[in-house]
Amino acid sequence: MQRLFGTGPRIAARQSAALFALAGTLALVGIRNEPGRAHDLLLIAIADLLLAGMAWILPWHRWSRRSPAVLALPGLAVLGFSTWAFGGVATGTGPFLVLLYTWAALHFPRWILLALLPPAAIAYVVPLIVTAQPPVVLGSALILLPVALAVALLIEAQARHLRDDRERLSRIERWRAAMIGALAHDVRSPLATVQMTLEELRDGATGHTTRMVDAALRQTSRIDRLAAGLLDLNRIDTTGHLRLDRQPTSAREAVLSALSYVSSADVRVQIPHDLTLDVDRERFEQIIVNLVGNALRYGGPPVIVTITSDGTTDRLEVRDHGKGVPEEVRPRLFTRFGAGDREGVGLGLWIVRELAQAHDGEAHYEPGDPGARMIVTFPAAGTRG
Repeated sequence: MQRLFGTGPRIAARQSAALFALAGTLALVGIRNEPGRAHDLLLIAIADLLLAGMAWILPWHRWSRRSPAVLALPGLAVLGFSTWAFGGVATGTGPFLVLLYTWAALHFPRWILLALLPPAAIAYVVPLIVTAQPPVVLGSALILLPVALAVALLIEAQARHLRDDRERLSRIERWRAAMIGALAHDVRSPLATVQMTLEELRDGATGHTTRMVDAALRQTSRIDRLAAGLLDLNRIDTTGHLRLDRQPTSAREAVLSALSYVSSADVRVQIPHDLTLDVDRERFEQIIVNLVGNALRYGGPPVIVTITSDGTTDRLEVRDHGKGVPEEVRPRLFTRFGAGDREGVGLGLWIVRELAQAHDGEAHYEPGDPGARMIVTFPAAGTRG
């Protein structure tokens, strides 16, 4: 279905192919209902199906984006033959004319719609005159043409408005992505220098100074993680997914490694030593850091990290013993910027959800009674197709 929806010359041509294929199929079906006109219906079906094939296979993307508009001309020629062959009966050709104009309005500017009016009038009205149709039939045809054009112009205006909006949003998104990427990248370079300086100061520090330097180092690590989160935000938004390097990973080792980036005095780990996960270790550790950091910031100690497996699904649970999440906040917990406050921008849980989905899993909240449980589930090792 993706081949039929979107914009550009290839999509426009393929949509016209679908329209011609439908008309040709209906003509073939009509042979059964009107065997006396089988010859004419067969000619119409062949013409429509040939047009459909040509519209589908030609390399329209190599030419002008308006080049598929030429397909309307042979389409109108088939319409004119159909009207003439059936003695001016316009019950079948009228709707096709409207559909053809609607298709053109979705993809081409208004001047093309106006340029198609003379050939449309020739294809639709002249056969009615040649077959000596009564004035009431000619009158209905003369009314249908401007109505079809008016509807097409309205559709073209709306489609143009939507295209302009999409282009504007695309420009905004490109600037936003560039700014976020530059900001996150530029922050990490001076931050590395600050971190190395603090580490050197720590070697000679004692007592209260040591505690202050340790606190500063934790905060620089947090800023580094926030910058990494902004980079992930940028990658997720611009590509729609993250590329993962999934490998068999020791669950316990990955969690303990992740906890080295946070203050883990109030964190307990309940994970079997032999449990192996099928994850991207770096991304998985980021999930742990975000969930544990969130639990330490908003919940109450102790924070318990548990991973279990039933053979098909691995289940990560990070539980705190605080007050839990207020009812009104829960619906937006894992949305972007949904749970931010003055201490953070609200990206952590959203990134957790995106990373979980990248692992073909999901993230959700459960009440801890007391506290909160943040759950991430994903396919167990050996179950991924």
